[in-house]
Amino acid sequence: MPGPFTLVVPNPARRFPWLTGERPGTIGVRVPNLVGDAKLVLDALGCVAATSANDPGGPDPVSLDDVPARIRAGCGAELDAGRLPGIASTVLDFTGPEPRVLREGAAPSADALARVRAASSR
Repeated sequence: MPGPFTLVVPNPARRFPWLTGERPGTIGVRVPNLVGDAKLVLDALGCVAATSANDPGGPDPVSLDDVPARIRAGCGAELDAGRLPGIASTVLDFTGPEPRVLREGAAPSADALARVRAASSR
């Protein structure tokens, strides 16, 4: 990390219920590789807790105008960085006995799972 992966990990204290959706015992964590104004904001804040910028199953927004009004209404601040390149993150779930792929995305899940297995066999 940083990069194109979202990791779903246990959230036993059920913190941040506005971020956990239908699975309050888990939470998705991502450390994006940001550039420009977005990086400056994150560097100044240290971290940001946020939902995805789309409704579950909805299209991935590539600009601020694509973010649903319901989500924007709940934001404390918005940063318009213009059109964003790339595709959605690859989502890996680490809450069960074996990691599993919830969504293929910007990076191949097979590569990430191979790294996890190599690290856990050490």
